[in-house]
Amino acid sequence: MDRNDKDDKPLSLAPVVPCTDLGTAVETWSALLGTTPTFVDGDRWAQFDLPSGRLALAGTDQATTAPSVMVKVPDVEQARERAAALGLTVGEIEQGPHERRCTVHGPNGWDVVFYCPA
Repeated sequence: MDRNDKDDKPLSLAPVVPCTDLGTAVETWSALLGTTPTFVDGDRWAQFDLPSGRLALAGTDQATTAPSVMVKVPDVEQARERAAALGLTVGEIEQGPHERRCTVHGPNGWDVVFYCPA
């Protein structure tokens, strides 16, 4: 399949809340949501998968210090190129322990983190 023919539509999206103390954040969100997280990676990351979507908490593994939206895509390079073509400020593609990601800084202070599993 030609790269230009590749289906590059987002697969999912979720809000990401940066946390300085992930343990406290997990306890608080667990109490607020009435459920436990579906994934916790030490002090780095936690997520709650709910019927309506996912909430992610970023501890020491913060792509950005502002609340943001993470968007799962099939091709991080293509998503990065598309954002750059729009004139947005794009970061380099980084390799994390579970994913490849790229942060895009939009106008008005919002951030998007495009990612795909490692």
